[in-house]
Amino acid sequence: MTKDPLAEAGLHFDELNKLRVLEPEVDQKTRELKEECEDFVDKMGQFQKIVGGLIELVDELAKEAETEKMKAIGARNLLKSVAKQREAQQQQLQALIAEKMMQLERYRIEYEALSKVEAEQKEFIDQFILQK
Repeated sequence: MTKDPLAEAGLHFDELNKLRVLEPEVDQKTRELKEECEDFVDKMGQFQKIVGGLIELVDELAKEAETEKMKAIGARNLLKSVAKQREAQQQQLQALIAEKMMQLERYRIEYEALSKVEAEQKEFIDQFILQK
């Protein structure tokens, strides 16, 4: 077989009979690679859009979680405050009960003293009436 002098020089004819520097197989593989690269770039663009949407969603969820966390902290602090107020109120009521118990004891002692005085006065009146 005789070799094509143009092929030996690195020149080739394509299917449209245009003179090309690349071999037809290399040209075909180059075009396929170009198409695959374009597909890859398109898929990467779609991937970036999806990831961007996911990042926005995660950021939004993080903000909502932070808001809920702050609400929970506020509620916990309020609960602690209410508990402290109840404890203080309980201490005040216990002090009031102790004060009232002391007052009751004073009234009981005073009642016993007055009852004794009343009994003595009744006895005196009875003796006074009997002497007449």
